[in-house]
This record gives sequence, structure tokens and C-alpha cells, in this order.
Amino acid sequence: MTIIIPVLGDQLTPTLPALMQADPQNSVILMMEVMEEASYVPHHPKKIAFLFSAMRHFAVELRDAGWRVDYITLDEEGNSGSFIGEVARAIKRHGAKAIALTEPSEWRVMQDLKGWQAQLNLPVTICPDDRFICSADAFAEWAEGRKSLRMEYFYREMRKKTGLLMDGDKPEGNAWNYDSENRKPAGHDLFMPTPPRFEPDAITRDVLDLVGARFADNFGTLDNYWFGATRADAEQALDHFIEYALAAFGDYQDAMLRGEKFLYHSLLSLYMNVGLLAPLAVCRRVEAAYRCGKVPLNAAEGFIRQIIGWREYVRGIYWREMPDYVERNALDATRDLPAFYWSGDTDMECLRQTIGQTRDEAYAHHIQRLMVTGNFALIAGVDPKQLHEWYLAVYADAFEWVELPNTLGMSQFGDGGLLASKPYASSGGYINKMSDYCGVCRYKVAKKEGANACPFNYLYWDFIARHEARFAKNPRMAMMARSYGKFEDAKKAQIKKDADRFLEKLS
Repeated sequence: MTIIIPVLGDQLTPTLPALMQADPQNSVILMMEVMEEASYVPHHPKKIAFLFSAMRHFAVELRDAGWRVDYITLDEEGNSGSFIGEVARAIKRHGAKAIALTEPSEWRVMQDLKGWQAQLNLPVTICPDDRFICSADAFAEWAEGRKSLRMEYFYREMRKKTGLLMDGDKPEGNAWNYDSENRKPAGHDLFMPTPPRFEPDAITRDVLDLVGARFADNFGTLDNYWFGATRADAEQALDHFIEYALAAFGDYQDAMLRGEKFLYHSLLSLYMNVGLLAPLAVCRRVEAAYRCGKVPLNAAEGFIRQIIGWREYVRGIYWREMPDYVERNALDATRDLPAFYWSGDTDMECLRQTIGQTRDEAYAHHIQRLMVTGNFALIAGVDPKQLHEWYLAVYADAFEWVELPNTLGMSQFGDGGLLASKPYASSGGYINKMSDYCGVCRYKVAKKEGANACPFNYLYWDFIARHEARFAKNPRMAMMARSYGKFEDAKKAQIKKDADRFLEKLS
């Protein structure tokens, strides 16, 4: 009996549960490039190219391992454009009698495949995805009955479960978290390692030609494409990060510099998120670098927290709170996403730098996302769903399970505090402290009012004013609400005047 095993674009792992349970003699692996997935948001061309190239290389890896692989390219004649359409065609080609696959990472895909058995009139087996440390069910059990779902407490459980950076039953160094040591601004006098760049091979060049022809109107450029495509490439990127960047990652992970796109960041999330690197194995490599004295504890802990803490945590939130999570808008923000998010055409240097880098690289690091593009959208009152769809489209590592909670919950406070204890809002002072953007900006970060003032300054207080009553009840925002309440009427009026003038032009 022939079994069809669909393998999705973020499941590029040879030990995938559906594969481990299959017999290569009676199985056909089906891999599909379909327009429905390539266009449900206007993905950055480099994101599409990375996924298609990695998928095609994984198909080669599987064939070399003895599997039969039926690979459908986007431009193949007869391509139906959807997962179910291609599964149906594969059933006819191979005379299949059953389907088995590993559960998808995104809610909408899971809902789609739940209907396959009835639509295709074949048994469909969905295997749990064991590539995460904490299953969705285990997270839901951890969360049950808790008044607060703070990541820090979940992270401690993951440290204990994995044994990473543990000294018996205590955390290494007697502290769970070294984030306070990881907020240093960077200067251009530092040595900045360049992440490894991978020259496109014949497979990737074919993909680049396809994507360039089919997605030329999408935001972003294919120029200077350098992402890896194979497991060996991903391992090389990991080796490079540990050798040259990890030691300073902790200190400077929040820093931003013009002309330095990557600083000490790993750029490993895109490889982990598609299955080319195993996250726990990556963390064990980082721990080993600390244990042998190559990197300091704050660097190792800061990196590991992002993986076994934050990455696992937001996945748990996603599966627990969907499907209505994407519609939440606790602050009633309704402004349309500004057009400059798609063009980079703005006089605000921090936004121009971050959006320009995003256009060129399909990448920006977490502080650029949280405290520049996210912070601006928050204090300007942008619809969080629109911002979510932008992040999902423009970043190569963005899949909804990891991107949505980060955007709607962490960045935009759209879930009303389920994920974050406070809105991550700031005036221009934070950006000035952590970057060199403000020194060349046409707006003056030291000015608080008037046409030449940094818009972050008056928009921040306008944001506090709009939600003054709500924030007065939030322990971490109450002081700012009280501060605004003490402003003289003339100062409040000037804040509103400046904000109204700017936002009217923005619209």
C-alpha cells in the first residue's frame, strides 16, 4: 500500500515524526511549491527564495537517503496552487491509499488539513511535531489556572527540563537571567563579524530566476542573495556564530548602528524555523562554548533564553490562544499601516534604516523590530493586525506561530497584557541611547515639541494620554500616567497639537 507523506516548507528535518514512522519501500514523500502559500501575504522575494531553495535541497538530501520524492515546482504544468490540490493529484499519480504527515506549525494550515480525510476519502494520520521542547498540550497544562503567564517562569521550567546552564537544581551563576548585562550601546570601533555568505548554486539560481519573474512586485530585493540552503550551510553558520560573535552577543544584543546590519546576532532563526538546525542541539553547542570558557555566561544565557524560553513560550501562547488571537486589539488601534513601511520613504532615520535594511536583507534584529518599527506603530495607534501581516511578509524567519505573538502581544499589547506586562513604548530617548540613528536624523531627539522635534517624543506622550485611565491601573505604566496627569494644560495641548499634525500627514 502506497502512502503519501507531505513534507511542508518548514519541516526540512530528516527525523520528522512522519518520516520516522514510515517505510521508504511503500512511501512517497510529496513536497510542494504552491501559490496559495507563496502569496497569502506578499512575502519578501528573499523569503520565498530561501524556502524554495531549502526545500529543493532537502529533496536532494531525502533522495540520497533512499526516499522516493515527488517534488512539485511552482511553475510545473498542472500545479493546482494549493496543498490539497497537489495531494489529490499525487494520490492519482501514485495510487496511494493513505496519507501521513507531521502536524503543521500554523493554525490555518492545520484547519485545512483536518478536512483532507473527508475531502480525499482516504485515512489521514497527523503525527505530533516533536521538534519542540514543550508541546502545545504541555504548555496548556503549564498555563492552566495561572493568573499570569509570564515567560520568565516558563523559561525556568525549560532550564530545569533540559538541564541547560544548571548547577544541580540551581541556575549556573545563581541567577536565572542576565538581561540587565545585555543592554550596552555599540560603537563603530568594535570588531563586527560578518555572517557567512553562501554563493547560490545551480538549484538556488534556478529558484532566484523563478522568484524574480513571479514576485517582482513584492516588497524587497533579490540582489546580493546570500542565505544558505542546506543542513551543512546551516551548521557552518552556527559554527561561525559561536566562534566569532557569541562572546559579544549578550553585551550588544540590543544595540543598533548605521551600516552594521548584523552586529553580533546569530541569524540562525531562519535555519531553525525551517528545520535545518535543531534548536536544542544549537543550545547545547552554546552551553558547551560557555563551559569550556570561550564565551561569558551572560552571552550564553541570553542566547539560550531566546530559544528555550521565548521561542518555545510564544509557540505555546499561539496554539493556546488561536484562532481569535489574531483579531485581538486591546488598545483599539485602528490607524492604517503607514505607506512608508513598504517604501522606507521617511525622514525618521531609525525607521528609514530599519525598513531599508528589511527591504534589502529580509532581516532586522529583535530590537529594530520591537523598539523601532513596532514602537512607532504602537504609539501611532496602528492596527496591530496590519502590522502583524507586514512582519509576516517581510522577514525571512517569519512564520505565524512565532511572529504573531511577538507582534500582537509583545510589541503592540494587542492581547491586553496576556503576554507582556506592559506596552513596549518609548520616546526617542531609548533609540538615541541604543543607536547612532538620531545623530544624523532631520528631527532632533532632544526637542520635545514643534515641527523639528523627534516624533517619538510627542507621540509617546500622546499614546499615554489616549490610554491614561487604562495605564493608571497597570503597575508598570502607572507612574507614566501620573506624570502625564501632572503636566500643565498648555503642555498637554502642545503634545496633542504636535501629534495631530504629524498623524494627519501620516494618514
